[in-house]
Amino acid sequence: MTDKIKPNVPAKHVVYQVFTRLFGNTNTTNKPWGTLEENGIGKFNDFTDKALSEIKQLGVSHIWYTGVPHHAVVRDYSEYGINSDHPSVVKGRAGSPYAVKDYYNVNPDLAVDPANRLEEFKALIERSHRHGLKVIIDIVPNHVARRYQGITNPAGVENFGASDDTTLVYHRDNNFYYIPDEAFTVPDAENGYLPLGGEAHPDLDTPYEEFPAKWTGNGSRLAKPQFDDWYETVKVNYGVKPDGSKDFDELPQGFNKKAHTEHFEFWQGKSVPDSWVKFRDIALYWLALGVDGFRYDMAEMVPVEFWSYMNSSIKQVNPETFLMAEVYQPDLYRDYIHLGKMDYLYDKVDLYDALKLVMQGRGSTDAIVEVQQQLMDIEHHMLHFLDNHDEQRVASPEFAGDANKGKPAMLVSTTLSTSPTMIYSGQEVGEAGVEDAGFGLHSRTTIFDYFGVPSHQRWMNNGAFDGGLLTDEEHELRDFYQRLLNFSLTSTAMLGEYQEIHRHNRDHSDTYNEQLFCFSRYDQQQKLLMVANFAEHDQGMVQIKLPSSLIDAWQLDNGEYTLTEQLDGNHTVVLSVANGIGELQLSISSLSSMILQLN
Repeated sequence: MTDKIKPNVPAKHVVYQVFTRLFGNTNTTNKPWGTLEENGIGKFNDFTDKALSEIKQLGVSHIWYTGVPHHAVVRDYSEYGINSDHPSVVKGRAGSPYAVKDYYNVNPDLAVDPANRLEEFKALIERSHRHGLKVIIDIVPNHVARRYQGITNPAGVENFGASDDTTLVYHRDNNFYYIPDEAFTVPDAENGYLPLGGEAHPDLDTPYEEFPAKWTGNGSRLAKPQFDDWYETVKVNYGVKPDGSKDFDELPQGFNKKAHTEHFEFWQGKSVPDSWVKFRDIALYWLALGVDGFRYDMAEMVPVEFWSYMNSSIKQVNPETFLMAEVYQPDLYRDYIHLGKMDYLYDKVDLYDALKLVMQGRGSTDAIVEVQQQLMDIEHHMLHFLDNHDEQRVASPEFAGDANKGKPAMLVSTTLSTSPTMIYSGQEVGEAGVEDAGFGLHSRTTIFDYFGVPSHQRWMNNGAFDGGLLTDEEHELRDFYQRLLNFSLTSTAMLGEYQEIHRHNRDHSDTYNEQLFCFSRYDQQQKLLMVANFAEHDQGMVQIKLPSSLIDAWQLDNGEYTLTEQLDGNHTVVLSVANGIGELQLSISSLSSMILQLN
């Protein structure tokens, strides 16, 4: 890995994303558009010591509790001083976790006692830490719920928009953009997605009122946005004028090579937009409560200078804070890493999309080589995943239709780079997301509805968290994930060198094909060969050739060597080296994944 800065971390990171309100729900009713009483809900307290211990043993270092900050819901919490959210600007019944209405408290749905909800979450942070898990929560800087209401703000903290001049479309220190003299109108429902699925509700007798209208979260400037717009949210103003020009200082030339301390110093004494200060203070508040990191929603929709300000402030408090973000435009990756000081970005449009096509039989593994080459200088910063709350479940008919097809892809996703690996709760037991939840889409586990996750519930086994109800195939799948993830956490080679040998074998092996992918990871302690078969059939005996460059890197003389498979440990393979070239014969079964270690 020439020209790559080695990551200064002791081991690989593995992030376990869990949709908090779904995790502990044991109710299996799963009625479309069902209420909390009908379909049930999980609570913070459902993450018991046993549950957290099992997650840790799966091979996890960080747990991302999705949907923690208090977001808009269709439920009456007025006795706790919380204003009700209008159903016409809430997606689903349980609400989108990305329409946050109070950044200084947590979703009351998740607490046994809503009055004590923040204390219950702080207890969960402490439990997670006791089990060696770092805690990540969401921050959604681009938009907030249409009715933002902070009722437990720290002293001196003002709500978003409280001091805005609403007669202006734009002012640098307004938190929102406005459409003066026009009232907001809820978009017309499409595809049958009426509020609450068409159910009558007393709050729907009175239309939602907002005057003047604010720009919608995805940037729509219409007083009546389209149904596909993020109409339940409003766009936050970061000092970017409606014409796109910036109303703040820009970073000087060369700051892409500066450390976070120099970024922090640059912003000291400078006047910045009010929204910048508000979100910085929100992040520092959660750090003080023990949160170890943040997942930033749609970070590319917020100017990179803000991220320099925000993330350098965070790193001044805790340099080890884990910062990961959604950025889907490859031409912005390096700016958001080097200027915005992000630790990790989703590797979605590159590796994920390439692997998805291969898994669906619509792409070649040759594409993986190109992806890795293009990202080599930032490979450590590109977080890998096969599943998350936005994407189709691997096992869904719309994606792969079989969780086992995820095995070779997961091997590649986990071991290709020094970057962190992320899995989504239920992925490890083959959750397919096929149920009709209401507002949520088929093939994805709903983030909008009160619901249960069937395969995960079988693992949960009514709170025993022992897998007691899993099928044999689900047990085997989870065991594969556990072996792979734990290997990645303990292997020193995962932070070592990478060498692609796929193209060499495509050119020189008659039995190697585009449904196979082979590469090496190595350091002074470990020499590893990864082999993945994406084909649904046995490949038979395949000749794998190791080029002289890898033999030299492994410092091997002519002779025979033994490689031992690490994921099952049941078999060995002989590597023959002659004239500086390596060769081995492998019997490769369908959808197989192998990590071969030089003895």
